[in-house]
Amino acid sequence: MALLDLINVSKNFESQKILEEVNLFINEKEKIALIGKNGSGKSTLLKIIKGSLEIDGGKRIKQGNISIDMLEQNPEFNETYTVGEAIEAHLSELLVKRSEYEKLSEQIATDYTNRSLLSKQAELAAFLDTHNAWNLDNKIERILQEFDLTFYKNSPISLLSGGERRRVALAGLLLKKPDILLLDEPTNHLDVYMTAFLEKMLISDNFTLVFISHDRYFIDKIATRTIEIDSCKLRSFDGGYAEYLSAKEALLSSMQKEHENLLKLLKNEEEWLHRGVRARLKRDEGRKQRVLKMREKAKQNPSVIRKIKLEIEREKYNFNQQKSTNKQKMLFELESVSKTLGTKTLIKNFSMRIMQKERIAVVGKNGSGKSTFLKLLINELNPDSGKIKRGEFETGYFDQQRNMLDDDKNLLETFCPNGGDRVDVQGKNMHVFGYLKNFLFPKKYLDKKIGVLSGGEKNRIALALLFAKKTDCLILDEPTNDLDIPTINILEEYLQNYHGAVLFVSHDRYFTDKTAKKLLIFKGDGDIIESYGSYSEFLEYENELKEIELYEKELNTAETVKTKTDSKKLSYKESQDYSVLPLKIDELEEKIKELKACLANPECYQKIGIEILTKQLFDKENELEPLIERYFEIEDKISRF
Repeated sequence: MALLDLINVSKNFESQKILEEVNLFINEKEKIALIGKNGSGKSTLLKIIKGSLEIDGGKRIKQGNISIDMLEQNPEFNETYTVGEAIEAHLSELLVKRSEYEKLSEQIATDYTNRSLLSKQAELAAFLDTHNAWNLDNKIERILQEFDLTFYKNSPISLLSGGERRRVALAGLLLKKPDILLLDEPTNHLDVYMTAFLEKMLISDNFTLVFISHDRYFIDKIATRTIEIDSCKLRSFDGGYAEYLSAKEALLSSMQKEHENLLKLLKNEEEWLHRGVRARLKRDEGRKQRVLKMREKAKQNPSVIRKIKLEIEREKYNFNQQKSTNKQKMLFELESVSKTLGTKTLIKNFSMRIMQKERIAVVGKNGSGKSTFLKLLINELNPDSGKIKRGEFETGYFDQQRNMLDDDKNLLETFCPNGGDRVDVQGKNMHVFGYLKNFLFPKKYLDKKIGVLSGGEKNRIALALLFAKKTDCLILDEPTNDLDIPTINILEEYLQNYHGAVLFVSHDRYFTDKTAKKLLIFKGDGDIIESYGSYSEFLEYENELKEIELYEKELNTAETVKTKTDSKKLSYKESQDYSVLPLKIDELEEKIKELKACLANPECYQKIGIEILTKQLFDKENELEPLIERYFEIEDKISRF
């Protein structure tokens, strides 16, 4: 059953058609990706789904009292709130419902035959189950940690940057878990580790989701359906980005010759993606086998773990894949460079050479020093110690502020400042309109002022301008932000054909995998490591190491407990209880979870009976409490020795 339907919906802005008689249904637990060119109507469609934008024709049908919430590009807050208060403001309804449930449970404990109370309890349990609201306090702490907001928990929201404010808003919405969650570019301002956490949460918590994203790996992992908006219409494709590419290619193959260029682009994209997917599946299978074998061997000899960790560290950084670049022209030479901002060391005693034709991605967590590194290269910042030698060459620099653009000039003046209407693009003389058409600009845009363009359009102009200049090296800071997927494909194609060196900062794993031949990994403590593998593969090795370290910790914990119980002279009964109680507690907690789920499901509780289920729940909860107390009593005894 659909939670929301749009039937023959149309939307215009003055004389411009945005959506024309489109139809859309959103089913429970669906995760729908919206893709299309900037300005095609993606954000408009999200606002129509939310109900914050009126439609000009058609119907919007919402099921019952379902909740719909949206992550805005620029979220608004009560500026007097702290970060913690801003998140809790999202959760006011959940906290009230949880408090009501706890009070009802206390009443039912003494009057478990009261059908009115039992019915209300079942209703509240169903609501709390749907919104995963049983353990909110722990979830708040976890999400603050994963989104790097713990430090700001008690800070005023007004002091945060735009990216940090978006992370606070996203954290609140994820914890609230509305019936339909709408996300507009959720991975903007998230590093790859935050994005991985977001992916896991959206999948494991069964969100119903409609989202806009240019992160193609994110789409491929999350989406159960992909909807393309093109020429005011919607076209639906089952699955994520890989399935979309295959279906779109088949569709274009059957259409007119005018689509040949787009078809060629799609074919190249699909071939690249499927090669990567096949390689990743093969690596994943090998790593699973390695971890399983390690677990077996480690039971007899824990030192095996250390050996395997060293092997993985070596593979992760691909030290053996370095290629000689002695015959190439040297662009930058860094000798023992260090840089500190405030009290944080971003770069520590770092040396390297950057040669012509290199493709280097600068990656790492937010705040680890990546953009600072680029500014050192372009001489915008000076190192605290060490030297940076620069060869004789021309550099093109792209940053998020788009400083190379003048809002008072139109596009023709921007590309042809000395008059005329032609530009030289990497040795090829082109008409400015023909060139800008490659960046998806129609001819009518030539006399538009830069100042009236959207953020995404300005980024496209800035990138087009960059390739229209004679340069030997491009330095790009987050070039894919605010770009749509078609434009990112164009950018990738231009970079692949570019004759010089390319250095870029990006959190876009797909773009990085496709563009970079080398990684500079900023560890966050001043250390920088060079790696020659793909970024996705590097992150997979990191996950494998985390899994192994977790297993090592489990082994150490088990050994510590054994040592403690042996040395602290626990009684036989205490030792027995200490080993079996965790299993019993887990079993009871699982049973309690099942009973609560049944109480929240009319088909289940009508079949068994609310009174019987409530009595069973009451008994199990009473059985659980003394076991937990007993376990902590023994823990306390161990800790006191």
